[in-house]
Amino acid sequence: MAEQANEAAREAEAQEGIDRDGLDGWFRANVPGAKPPLAFDRISGGRSNLTFRVTDSAGGAWALRRPPLGERLGSAHDMGREHRVISALQDTPVPVPPVIGLCDDESVNDAPFYVMGFVEGPILRSAHDAGEFPQSDRRAIGERVVDTLVQIHDVDPDAVGLGELGRKEAYVERQLKRWHGQWQKSKTRELGLVDDVHRRLSESIPDQGPATIVHGDYRLDNMILAPSGEVVAVVDWELCTLGDPLADVGLLLVYWSEPGDEFMPLFAPATSAPGFPSRENVKARYAERSGRDLSQVDFFVALGYWKLAIILEGVYARYSGGQYGRTDEGFEEFAKIVERLAQAADEAASRMG
Repeated sequence: MAEQANEAAREAEAQEGIDRDGLDGWFRANVPGAKPPLAFDRISGGRSNLTFRVTDSAGGAWALRRPPLGERLGSAHDMGREHRVISALQDTPVPVPPVIGLCDDESVNDAPFYVMGFVEGPILRSAHDAGEFPQSDRRAIGERVVDTLVQIHDVDPDAVGLGELGRKEAYVERQLKRWHGQWQKSKTRELGLVDDVHRRLSESIPDQGPATIVHGDYRLDNMILAPSGEVVAVVDWELCTLGDPLADVGLLLVYWSEPGDEFMPLFAPATSAPGFPSRENVKARYAERSGRDLSQVDFFVALGYWKLAIILEGVYARYSGGQYGRTDEGFEEFAKIVERLAQAADEAASRMG
């Protein structure tokens, strides 16, 4: 009985953001081999766009991505953009899920969405999840995370059809303007430190080298691993653009907690488990494999904390407005976390050379 009740609860949650009739018809017409009726299971983890595992009556499985419920801010939840990026990377060394199709007809499911092949494998979101792998394997996993980021930054955007994804110059200036604007639109209260860090970063922007693809939210829990620990898919490309690759490095370091860290933005991340390389090791490996100068990386760490504070303020605002439907994920703590992230951005900015 308990198992049936849990299944019913999952089904009820999946209904939010899902039009079963519309999606059954779309899959029947657009997904080769799909055999509706379909079942939908909301996948935990994503705190912006919503992700569902979709299964059919024959056991086929796909992943469906759609924006959060309700009003959305501009391009922050652009399904066409995510679909375009993943499609362009299909034949590159960067591991991404296989693309199935995009639907921008909102009459099908109330919002645009795209569908990928479902990639099986562990996602290491927490220190507990790191137990999927023995401690002796974790250093190699961390090194693969770095090496995969180097692969992303090695892709020539023009060669894969992404040369017009965004402006290549003045990346940091554009990020500061965009995210400060998002803060003004989504903030639930005044937080002066966010504005102060914005001012200090704006006055200290490093020179930008050649533009690369920038994932925009690159971290261990945005990738799916094989049982061997290989990276089989990088996901959540909604913030991808062209610009300074060190922005990805800075944000990766923000998320890369070490054992004993007191600052945990959401929970104890997987990298806080024993065995993963340190932040210094991550920086050294990226510098070695990419050949890039990381002397200004503290600027990008400060930018990463500041940007993450604004992203989570938006998540908190949408949660407060009911755009994630029913959930018990503890979003009420996000307001305090945003303040802690702003403080961390301030501390990193103080270390800038």
